[in-house]
Amino acid sequence: MKIALFATCIVDAMFPRVAIATTRILERLGHEVVFPEDQGCCGQMHVNSGYLTDALPVVRNHVHAFENADIIVAPSGSCVASVRHQQPMVARAGGDTGLETAATALATRTYELSELLIDVLGITDSAELGSYFPRTVTYHPSCHGKRLLRLGDRQIDLIRTVDGIDVRPLPDAAECCGFGGTFSFKNPDVSGAMVEAKIANIGLSGADICTGGDTACLLHIGGAMDKRGVDTRTLHFAEILASTKEEPWSI
Repeated sequence: MKIALFATCIVDAMFPRVAIATTRILERLGHEVVFPEDQGCCGQMHVNSGYLTDALPVVRNHVHAFENADIIVAPSGSCVASVRHQQPMVARAGGDTGLETAATALATRTYELSELLIDVLGITDSAELGSYFPRTVTYHPSCHGKRLLRLGDRQIDLIRTVDGIDVRPLPDAAECCGFGGTFSFKNPDVSGAMVEAKIANIGLSGADICTGGDTACLLHIGGAMDKRGVDTRTLHFAEILASTKEEPWSI
């Protein structure tokens, strides 16, 4: 199967290792991964801040970049949620019915990584990937994945099957980390208080790594922990699944 990788802005710019890990996982399963070079932002930041008109050309670019792809995957619940729930709405608000139709069709072919692995490719045990990660890990379920995509336990179920891993429960795991895109910039005090609570619960878990499915949330949590001198580190779950005994993934 040929799978188009939607890397997302933050992965492409700051966490390319996550895109590499995603590619390794899919290639290990025998699939061809392609990277449409015209891809850019999904428009989530524009929409969340109320700039629907400014988001319209961004949505057009995204649809154009992926219009020929049969299957699209992104290692980001929030960006997939934007593609599914926001892009058709932006096109409709802009009066572009053709774009709305194209965006709606594209949304049905776009998957978050754990959705693709479990629901499309039938991978429910990371033994099929050869995953090996002998570390103590806790898991933060990001809001968009949990509430908009309704991923449920897909990500953590895959993580639990990794050979050698020690998964610790995260107290109040479903609570937001406080990032929320532009929310953390507009409401820094509230955001800071929320991430403080998240860090405290990560500490209670006893894990030395906090994983999740959105690099933005992990960046927010990891940055706050670095600032406070906390030894725990963050790592995208794709990097855990990509790690093997022969090619261990370092942090």
